[in-house]
Amino acid sequence: MKAYDVIIIGGGAAGFFAAINIAEQNSSLKITILERGKEGLQKVKISGGGRCNVTHAEFIPSELTKNYPRGERELLGPFHQFMTGDTIEWFEKKGVELKIEEDGRMFPVSNSSQTIIDCFLNQVKKNHVDVLYNHSVKSIQNNTKSWLLETNQGDFTSEKVLIATGSNPKMWKLLEQLNHTISKPIPSLFTFNIKDKRIKNIPGVVAQNTKVKVVKSNLESEGPLLITHVGMSAPAILKLSAFGALELAKRNYKFSIEVNFIEQPFEDCLAILKQLKQDLNKKTVFKFSQFDLPKRLWQQLVLAAHIHETKTWAEINKQQLEDLAMQLTKAVFKVDGKSTFKEEFVTAGGINLREVNFKTFESKLHKNLYFAGEVLNIDAITGGFNFQNAWTGAYIAAKSISK
Repeated sequence: MKAYDVIIIGGGAAGFFAAINIAEQNSSLKITILERGKEGLQKVKISGGGRCNVTHAEFIPSELTKNYPRGERELLGPFHQFMTGDTIEWFEKKGVELKIEEDGRMFPVSNSSQTIIDCFLNQVKKNHVDVLYNHSVKSIQNNTKSWLLETNQGDFTSEKVLIATGSNPKMWKLLEQLNHTISKPIPSLFTFNIKDKRIKNIPGVVAQNTKVKVVKSNLESEGPLLITHVGMSAPAILKLSAFGALELAKRNYKFSIEVNFIEQPFEDCLAILKQLKQDLNKKTVFKFSQFDLPKRLWQQLVLAAHIHETKTWAEINKQQLEDLAMQLTKAVFKVDGKSTFKEEFVTAGGINLREVNFKTFESKLHKNLYFAGEVLNIDAITGGFNFQNAWTGAYIAAKSISK
């Protein structure tokens, strides 16, 4: 049986980050990471299309928490302890410089997730942290003064345990045996499958300023919207999928959305169209896009308003103007199913947040048992927010464990 002072279960972002911080704060502790796979940091590898979206350039805790459908209230205190600026500083001290992109996402200057992976691997080696791959945890038992962990490659004991396995159903089952409550996992970040004549032949088109709402609900979002070969994606859709995860699961991912492609009320849009009818009376409606919409999207909406592609503004009638205003501001699409957003599968679900002390990220049910990352019922919209949750939780847990 192998004995350690600290065992971290899970060789992902939160696990490595915690291990390094524990070792830096208390070099006398014997630390190991148990990773069930043959290599760790796989989510880091694929994040941001292989560039690793490390965090997001939001530096006000109360604003940052708004990006978490589950965890908004609980993360406010922790973000005052370890925030985006701390993440940037931490990586810079390790020789990894980050850059901010126009949409606020932050990546390593190298544009490669391997930079982050190499940083972590170098730091665990430098701090003498053991990383044991192909070690799958079979059971976790609390023996009053220590923890006993049974793995497929032998047993381990440790005074303190940090669980950073992400959305892992097997780990959640083990935690249920320790009387922790698990919120059922459901997809949280996904695109909408839509079959509709208006968007069938225009994949790749982006409408920059849209408002989207789920019909017969309070769910709504805004931002860029991407037409894909199977439906719709981009921030406007992904925000809805995250904040509506529970509601949309109840509807079995069959529902309708109303899209405003121009962020203008119907009445204002109609007034502008009436003015265009006067100002552009001899021009063909179909040919010249308005409202800064992509030309191919404009053309599909014009056709959907029953306006022939040869008609001039002077030739369209009142009903056609109203139909076009409806297509621009209140276009309804039927959603029939979902697709995973890239390779980044994010779920809502995990350890009930009422059972965790967010000053330390320690279990309220068991002393010396800690959690970090998506093993908790915390998830975020796309843009580096899930990683920031991992860094914050791992850092605060490490600070408590190292004492």
